[in-house]
Formats: sequence, C-alpha cells, structure tokens
Amino acid sequence: MSVKFDFYSILPMALTDFSQVKLAIILPHRVLELNSRKLIATYLVRLILILLVLPRAAYPLGLGKGGIPDALEDPLFTRPPVLKFGPTLPDGVSIDCPVNVNLNTALSLDDVIDLALCNNPKIKQAWAQIKVQAGALGEAKGAYLPTVNATYSPQQTQVNYQQFTQSNSITNGHTAYANATWRLFDFGGRAANRISSNLLLSAALESHNAAIQKSMQDVIQAYFDVITNAASVKAKDDAVFFAKSSLEATLRREMKGVSAKSDSLQAQAVLARAQLDSSRAQGDYRKSYAAIIFAMGLPTNSKIVLQDPKEYPHRQNLNDLNIWLQQAQEDHPAIKAAKAQWDSAKEKITAARAAGLPTIDFVGNFYQNGYPNQGLQPIKSNTTTVGLTLTIPIFEGFGTTYKIRGAQAQAEKAQWEFEDTEHQILTEIVKSHADAISSLANLESSQKLLEVAKAALDSAVKRYDGGAADILELLSSQKTLADAQQERIRCISEWRSARLRLMTNAGVLGRVLEIQNSPKRSQ
Repeated sequence: MSVKFDFYSILPMALTDFSQVKLAIILPHRVLELNSRKLIATYLVRLILILLVLPRAAYPLGLGKGGIPDALEDPLFTRPPVLKFGPTLPDGVSIDCPVNVNLNTALSLDDVIDLALCNNPKIKQAWAQIKVQAGALGEAKGAYLPTVNATYSPQQTQVNYQQFTQSNSITNGHTAYANATWRLFDFGGRAANRISSNLLLSAALESHNAAIQKSMQDVIQAYFDVITNAASVKAKDDAVFFAKSSLEATLRREMKGVSAKSDSLQAQAVLARAQLDSSRAQGDYRKSYAAIIFAMGLPTNSKIVLQDPKEYPHRQNLNDLNIWLQQAQEDHPAIKAAKAQWDSAKEKITAARAAGLPTIDFVGNFYQNGYPNQGLQPIKSNTTTVGLTLTIPIFEGFGTTYKIRGAQAQAEKAQWEFEDTEHQILTEIVKSHADAISSLANLESSQKLLEVAKAALDSAVKRYDGGAADILELLSSQKTLADAQQERIRCISEWRSARLRLMTNAGVLGRVLEIQNSPKRSQ
C-alpha cells in the first residue's frame, strides 16, 4: 500500500500562469531553460527521438558488435579492462591463445599452458560471469539516470446516435504520450545496489583468476606426469636390458658348467618381472598422455610430442610457513572472491532496508490529443505535467521485514562460506608446505642412492664375470639399481607436485615455476 503526494503539479487547463513555468534540460554541452509549454513539449519529443533513433541509426554503419557503436555497447563504462586486454598470470605474463597449433613440433610447457587455459570450459564460464556482473553493475548505475518512454497511436473514433443519425461523427487522428521519471532520493538503496554489484564484479574477476590457477595446476601436473612416466618407462626398459644381459651371462656360465641351472631360472624370473613392470609403466604413460590431451582441449586422437623441460631439480629456499599463510590470506583469488561476496551480501541488507523507506521522484508527462487507454479527443490538444512525487510505503504485509531478514541470513551464509574457503586454502598450504620441505630433502638423498646403486651394479657385474660373485649378488644389485631409479623419479615427481600445490594454494602460480625468496604476487 502506497500513498502519493503531488507537491508541484502543473496543469495548463487549471493554471493561468503556465507560460511562466521553467524546465531545465541538461545536455552534454549546455543547459537549456525552457519558458513555455510548447518548447517543453518540443524538446521532450526531440530528446525521445534522439534516444530512440540514435542506436538504430548505427546499424547500417556496421559499428561495434551487431551494428551497435562502442559508445552504446558500454555507455556507463562498467566493463573491466581485463575484458579488453585479456587476463594475466600472477607473474604478469599474458595468456596467448594460438590461432593455429602445429602438433608436428614438440610442445613446450608454455604451449601446453596456453592451449589448456584457452580451451578450459571452467575458465570460459568464469569469463562469461565477468560479463554478466558487468551488465548487472550497469543496471545498478542506470538507476541513477532518468527513464523516458514514448507512445504514438494512430486512431479513428466513430460516434453513432441511433435516434439522431445526423449527429454521427468520425474523427481521424493520433494520440501521443511521453513520460520522463527521475528518482532523486531513496535513502541509499541505489548506492547499496551499486556497491553490491561492484563487489560481485570483483568477485567474478577473482573467481576467474582462481579458475586459471586451478587449471594451470592441473595441466602442469599432467605435463610433468607425462615426463615422469616417460622417465619411468625408460628406467623399466633399462631394467629389462640389465635382466636380459644377466640372463645371457648366466646361460653362458651354465654352458661352461660354471653355474647351476637354478641360476638361469632365477635370472629368467627376474627378466619376467622386469618385463611386467615395463608393461605397467607403459600403461601409466598412455593414461597420462591421454589426460594431458584432454586437459589441452585437443581431439582425443591427437598425437603430440612434449619438449624435455630441461629442469634439473635443485635445492631451493622455502619461506617460512607464516609468510605463505599471510600471502594466501591477502592475495589468494578464491579468498578475495569469497570476501567480496560477503561484503556484497552485507550491502544487500542496506538495499532491503531502503526498499521500505520513502522515495522522491521527478515526473514529467506530455499528452497529445488524449490520454493513455482512452479514445481520441475531438479537439486537438497538448497537455504537459511536471512535478515531484513522494512515495511512502505504509504497509506491505511485512514483506520488507522478511526481505531484510533474508538478506541478513544471506550475509551470514556468505560469511561462513568465506571462512570455510579461507580455512580450506590455509589447511592445504600447511600440507603442501610440509610436503615441499620433505620432498626437497629427499631430492639429495635419492641422488646419492642412485649413484651408489650404479656403482654397486658395476662392481657386481665385474665380480660375476670374474667368478667372484654368484647370481644372487648380481640380481640383488640390479634390483637395488631399479629401486634407486624409481625412487629418484618418485622424489622428483613429489617435489614437482608439492611445489605446484604450494604455489597454487598461495595464489602465485605463473609460468615461472621457481619458488622465489618472497612469494609476493607480481604487481
């Protein structure tokens, strides 16, 4: 239920001094002060025609998207610069989407990242959400501007009298109606909606950054999985080669009567085991190969070759855990998005309260030859009204009260979602930081183990050829080397995985995969 009071309503048929009414129209370059109702009507009609014709006049010119000039595509400048210039990674490097991809050449890690980021549906979805929120912000800003509507209706009015047919009449003409409304005051409702929409746009931008971080982690992990499994295949093939060499040496010794048949059988068993491990390694490689093709958005039957990353794991200085936690709290895109959504929900409470408070609007109307939903007047006329309208909501069935309670509940929900997001990310940082420290220490130990195992196998081969060692010592040395190679591959894989997870959870993952002395995001 609403009560409206017209404080200043001007009707030319009721007031004799209407010619002294002044209406100020603000144009881009000057202010026109109109002193008569004819001029008021003329400029109102011209303004309406400009607003209606200008966008349509651009279509034949082929300006902008769909024929709309850029000035009207985003007249309130709500689209963020990232939609024009494209997103960048935390290290400041832009994302380049290649037009044509030559799969006949070896793909570098940068090529794999670009393909994955440009084809990932989650990132495209987050990109579209930015546009959606930019449009919502435009709607919120548009609430500060006046609204203008116009109606033109050609009509024919026929009046028939059954008893006085000579008085029958037919009148041809038209009616025109124009309305302008401008809200002047609303207790902060429009401001709250604008701030809320701006915060949701910020949340959409950060959600897009978070999607990029997650996609990069997945594709880089898939890339190194392929490299790791390829190394594992090579190590298993080497184990098969050593097992074959041992079997051939054992058979030669058996033919000379130096060794027993049981030695040959043990060598054959070791060879069979090595071949089985090699087959399993080939299967893991094929799975990781298919996974990275899928992550890059390529057809499943694509054939690709990956460049050797030429990455030699070495000891790096990890920052203190507290530094990583502070970095994530300040700059992680998922945390920033959740915080912006929480702040937006709080602004919605203000908007809900303002919806139940009075508003003041400026209203102007122009009627020609009649009024809306009425017949054509027999005498041509022009009627103009200008005034202020105060709307006071008195009772709405407690609808506003429950809207406020709902907005408060939404804000509380957004708060707990923010705290849950922050808690999950910080927990993952604690885990990945511990894994990174452990895997970093294991790199040096695994390298030493591999070097010792190689030396032990060389010694065992020489001793076996000289008759100073038996088959058990030789096979044991081969198994030790195979285990050492597998441990080396595993330690490198664990270090890469822990490093990626640590940088992703901190929100600083970029093309440069080295952990810097400070994890601060590049500005």
